[in-house]
Amino acid sequence: MKDRKAPREGEIPDPESETWKTIPWRKLEQHVFRIQKRIYRAGQNGERRKVQKLQKLLMKSEAARLLAVRRVTQENQGKKTAGVDGVKSLSPAKRLAMAQELHPKQWKGKKTKPVRRVWIPKPGKDEKRPLGIPVLYERAQQALVKSALEPEWESHFEANSYGFRPGREAHDAVEAIFNAIRYKPKYVLDADIKGCFDHIQQEELLKKLQTYPKLRQIIKRWLKAGVVDNGVFTPTKAGTPQGGVISPLLANIALHGMEKAITEGIKSKAEKPTLVRYADDFVILHSEKEELEKATQKIIAWLSHMGLVLSPKKTRVTHTLTPTGGNVGFDFLGYTIRQFPAGKTHTGKNPVGKPLGYKTLIKPSKKAIKTHLQQMNQWLNKLKSASQKAVIGRLNPIIRGWCHYHRSVCAKKAFEACDHYLHGQLMAWASKRHHNKGKHWIVERYWHREDDKRTVFAVPMQTEDGKHLLKLRRHNQMEIQRHRKVCGNASPYDGNLLYWSQRLKRHPLMGSTQAKLLQIQKGMCPRCGLYFRDGDLLEIDHSIPLALGGKDTLANKWVYHRHCHDEKTVEDLAHIRAAKAAGINHK
Repeated sequence: MKDRKAPREGEIPDPESETWKTIPWRKLEQHVFRIQKRIYRAGQNGERRKVQKLQKLLMKSEAARLLAVRRVTQENQGKKTAGVDGVKSLSPAKRLAMAQELHPKQWKGKKTKPVRRVWIPKPGKDEKRPLGIPVLYERAQQALVKSALEPEWESHFEANSYGFRPGREAHDAVEAIFNAIRYKPKYVLDADIKGCFDHIQQEELLKKLQTYPKLRQIIKRWLKAGVVDNGVFTPTKAGTPQGGVISPLLANIALHGMEKAITEGIKSKAEKPTLVRYADDFVILHSEKEELEKATQKIIAWLSHMGLVLSPKKTRVTHTLTPTGGNVGFDFLGYTIRQFPAGKTHTGKNPVGKPLGYKTLIKPSKKAIKTHLQQMNQWLNKLKSASQKAVIGRLNPIIRGWCHYHRSVCAKKAFEACDHYLHGQLMAWASKRHHNKGKHWIVERYWHREDDKRTVFAVPMQTEDGKHLLKLRRHNQMEIQRHRKVCGNASPYDGNLLYWSQRLKRHPLMGSTQAKLLQIQKGMCPRCGLYFRDGDLLEIDHSIPLALGGKDTLANKWVYHRHCHDEKTVEDLAHIRAAKAAGINHK
């Protein structure tokens, strides 16, 4: 029997001799990233023909197809959500088959299936947001197309666009606003586009893509696929369905050019308005109200070409320092941004140390605090008959996530206020369980003293190491950590892996344990050896499993990619079973 040839770099291994688990993912990711980096550089240089050739090469690459399938079947949060065909999970053999079917040569003649409408509640509102869930195959197809289109558009996107882009986030947008107003108070157009995803002109979007016919055709088919809501089919004549893998990228492409539109015709030495955008939410800043009004008219005219209008309810003009029409400051992405008059001891200073007479403060907005407290109260109502341990397990991730999001601003007072209100909610929860008991009895039952004599909502737990308290997190134990804004037009596709891996450990949503481990690991996954990139799903695991004698300490923990963690778990379970079969006890 002849020896099989080893697969070339970027190729799928022979299904007869290899399985999904033995695919060399590290080599595939390196192969795809090299092509994406070339697409990005060609886009920067304006070499459109070269960009299209590289995009075709990437989508034909079996490495890119395998990674697209893995993304939608194993990594995405919605991997278990089915489309209109009801398929929501695939075996390894079917994943390999899907990767083969994703080849662009096989797209011809395939009909695009409509998306399944799913309604999800908007946070803190009675309204619901419509999502369009494509079938699993088309999600993988969209992930493949996105991997080719995104590097090209990352080389074109404007510097102050932050929503749904790799390596950029809400905190960068807020920091950009702070930098724009820190030395000079300004008028603000706080605007929101009405039904942005639902009203984008599809033909204008397709023209804007300026891509080759075959790719344009497949994107048009996705846009025109239609929606099935409770068994009723509705054609889509406008907009991009929310819920698709490629929908956020298409929305960003549709809105690209807003910064350029408001600065056209302004002399080079004159002050130009600043536009900061996060998805369909944006603000325009200028020190003169008349210039801001001119910029507003320009943006309204520009949006009309894409079939979009500003929402009257969510659009207003205000000032960062001086009350205008009874309003001062504005809310943006869950933060309140405002300037306050200040004396010489508290005032901000300009770059040469001259007092400004005011101070710029960014805090969690009242609406964000109210929504957070309502969410915790709703969970306490749902868990009214659950154990204290279950309540702590449910609330801790909510508190940790909310505090991580807001810890980069002036949030100490907000954290203390949340702790105060949460204490009242917990007392009400406990009182309903023991309506015939007094307050002191309830406190002694559910609150315990820590080593520093602070009383905390906790439950005593018995472990091998002795007793310890399972505590509810306090908001005010979160330390304030300032966010460092992303550099200019920097992109993960520019090839500066050290910058992006180091930046990841300072991510505002990164837990303290993950941040410490990322620093120890120098931003690299210990299993596959690849640098972590923004958007990668990371999980913490014990290097030596606890069942095999490992300790629950920082020295025995590593951060892995989610797929690397899955592979390691399979190996660990095999070792544990082997140890049990041999009668080895690691306790």
